[in-house]
Amino acid sequence: MNTGQDVQLDDLDARLIELLAEEPRIGVLECSRRLGVARGTVQARLDKLVDRGVIAGFGPEISPAAIGFGVTSFVTLEISQRHGHDPVTAHLAGIPEVLEAHTITGSSDLLCRIVARSNTDLQRVIDQIVSSEGIRRASTIIALAEQIPYRTLPLVRSAARG
Repeated sequence: MNTGQDVQLDDLDARLIELLAEEPRIGVLECSRRLGVARGTVQARLDKLVDRGVIAGFGPEISPAAIGFGVTSFVTLEISQRHGHDPVTAHLAGIPEVLEAHTITGSSDLLCRIVARSNTDLQRVIDQIVSSEGIRRASTIIALAEQIPYRTLPLVRSAARG
């Protein structure tokens, strides 16, 4: 996978990505029929998009709330500079409720998106997060409602328009 370069998307790429996003179980042959291009063209485009890192996966999108994790929270962490990011990142990776973590600028060092079953459970998750000696301070914000879900299709359409 090559993600170090800018990938130019055209209209066919955007329509293919949109079709796969709308119907993830669709086959290449059906894609080619709906897009009005040859099966080989769809397969070549798909391979190119995967190889270049534009399409990062084909797995199911899981809703944490649907499996009992209805509380979403964002946590900023200040880490001890003498320990560095690696031990903290390894610690966070071992906590299933930590969905993602990003190095950030500003007064904190990491931003994590976490989930929990309830506010009481959120306290347990936060306690588990801050148990690493590499973490100096945590600040938590509880999300009340999702206004715009994670999305990339508008970005794909914009990139294809150039």
